[in-house]
Amino acid sequence: MNMPMTVIELLAAYESEQWSPAEYLTQKLAEARADTRNCWIESISDEQLNGFLNNLKGKTIKELPLYGIPFAIKDNIDLAGLPTTAGCKAYTYEPESSAYVVQALINAGAVPLGKTNLDQFATGLVGTRSPWGAVKNSFNDEYISGGSSSGSAVTVATGQVCFSLGTDTAGSGRVPAAFNNILGMKATKGMVSCTGLVPACKTLDCITIFAHTTDDLNLLLDIAGEYDETDCYARPNAASNDASAYQPENALKGRKIGVPAPEQLAFFGNKSAEALFNASLDKLREQGVELTEIDFDPFAQAALLLYEGPWVAERYAAIESFFEEDSSRCLPVIETIIGGAAGKTAVDAFKAIYQLQAYKVQCDAILSTVDAVVIPTAGTIYTIDEVNADPIKLNSNVGYYTNFMNLLDYTAIALPAGIQTSGLPFGITLFGPAWSDRKLLSFGGSWQQSLGLPLGATNTPLPKLLPAATIQEGWVELAVCGAHLEGLPLNFQLQERGARLVQATQTSANYKLYALAGGPPFRPGLIRSEGEGSAIDVEVWTIPQTELGSFLQGIPQPLGLGKVELADGRWVISFICEGYAIETAEDITHHGGWRNYMLAK
Repeated sequence: MNMPMTVIELLAAYESEQWSPAEYLTQKLAEARADTRNCWIESISDEQLNGFLNNLKGKTIKELPLYGIPFAIKDNIDLAGLPTTAGCKAYTYEPESSAYVVQALINAGAVPLGKTNLDQFATGLVGTRSPWGAVKNSFNDEYISGGSSSGSAVTVATGQVCFSLGTDTAGSGRVPAAFNNILGMKATKGMVSCTGLVPACKTLDCITIFAHTTDDLNLLLDIAGEYDETDCYARPNAASNDASAYQPENALKGRKIGVPAPEQLAFFGNKSAEALFNASLDKLREQGVELTEIDFDPFAQAALLLYEGPWVAERYAAIESFFEEDSSRCLPVIETIIGGAAGKTAVDAFKAIYQLQAYKVQCDAILSTVDAVVIPTAGTIYTIDEVNADPIKLNSNVGYYTNFMNLLDYTAIALPAGIQTSGLPFGITLFGPAWSDRKLLSFGGSWQQSLGLPLGATNTPLPKLLPAATIQEGWVELAVCGAHLEGLPLNFQLQERGARLVQATQTSANYKLYALAGGPPFRPGLIRSEGEGSAIDVEVWTIPQTELGSFLQGIPQPLGLGKVELADGRWVISFICEGYAIETAEDITHHGGWRNYMLAK
């Protein structure tokens, strides 16, 4: 019997009784203990597994959305019952409780199989900087796995767990994904709680998720993204960024995606990686993407601040007393990097903050012109021996495309993008502004289906996306274009019915918008006009079906509900206007939306 690899498939296997949690988890724990790639620092005991299994008894998947799903935890994130080492034996401590996100996943039914290997103190992108040994790439033992979340990535790529937790300060949640043919989600900074994490740079750290599919990531992010009011760097998720905003079908069609100018790309002599990136651009064009060249220089310049600027002092601050007592307890390369904080001053820090802000203004302006930016996740990959011979320079090469992301407060998803002539994976990253997580997940789902690569280092075929009906059963989508928009006078009529904002988008370019006579409240009328219309700004909300009737009763003439075509080709229920009303109305189509019209007025 085939063993399911993804969260969604395993839940279905449990529901159909093809597998029991006891059978599946016992086998996966045995695989973890038999691992030969230095992935694990410590696994749970049989007694601990029985405890987790007992927690599932009498429960169902409806009650526990991650019922019996095995996962791995990078060993700088606390799990009660196992020590935390941060990749340094002398630093080891016994946590009294699990990290906030770990406990949230356990509460949802997920079962941690243990703690995974990492670059010491999460300082590195290579996966070789550990007293437990270099984590070997899942495709070729001679090559690096990527770091610092090395063990977490390889356990997913080899099918030992369905998902894992890593961290990302400079790319640690993305580079290992690219090197092992899996997905790495670096959500918006603060979306996933960092309570119970040994910090690297506390102002920048993100706990990240490795998985095989965007369907899995969407579910996992919904649980892992639970707001933690005890984490002073946590931020509640944006209403437009919840799970229902994940709409991967044809998500890339008609989108504008930025790409660095060719002379700004770096592949460090790796012709195969360069060819795969160019092939990726061609594949995006095939999916209806408009690629637009951007200036990558301010992003690259911001990236240099992470290690060449004063932020290295944050790594020092994270383990200050331990480091000052005896820095030789760290690996030599880690001692060198963290020791680089010596001499950094508060003046240096403020100067760097000012410079970073200048870069952010430039980068935000560039991002505002596109739906996302595509870059290689890493320009090349090295053997373990090559990295050991030149650890700092080659590590820096690997981070060329990653170090700026958290400094600039962006979100990113690392995606598989093909196999190099060496037989090793290559990956791309899509990134965008904070709170574009579900938008990027949607793009990623569409991208992954177009390639159809097998899962990780296995020959397991990529499963099809879940049916498009991602909205909860009993809910319907409703597009609004006027006074019901978020923050406007009639929005309360949606809020009091429990409606939720899914996304801000536009109609197809087939509509005209009119300012109707009368008011207050002032209202627009949306009318389809093929060949003469424009794209009009709208918001898509979900509303319980049971509330739709009362909402409809409150809509005055000449307005009603009908179907409107969105920019992505979907047709959804929306406000429409009867044609007679435009005789006394003002054509405001050129404003592109009601908000713009009201601001101009």
